[in-house]
Amino acid sequence: MSDVRHVLVLPDRDAAEEVASELADRFGVVEEPQLVRDALAGEDDAEDAQWLVVIEDATTRLDPTALDAFAAEYEGWLEAPPEE
Repeated sequence: MSDVRHVLVLPDRDAAEEVASELADRFGVVEEPQLVRDALAGEDDAEDAQWLVVIEDATTRLDPTALDAFAAEYEGWLEAPPEE
């Protein structure tokens, strides 16, 4: 079984930081999630950037539906995994 990477898309840095800090409490995530600024195409203004919270799920125990609902609480969503 290969590692699974979950990517939560959040509207701003504050939301991404809150989500990242809540992951351990809500889902028992032990590895620090990675925060990535995702500038929208053609936008230079930091206000127009989405933030990604990248979670490595080596044991594939995280429920994507629950992660999506959690991200929705912060006006975000779970990015669909690429088709294999």
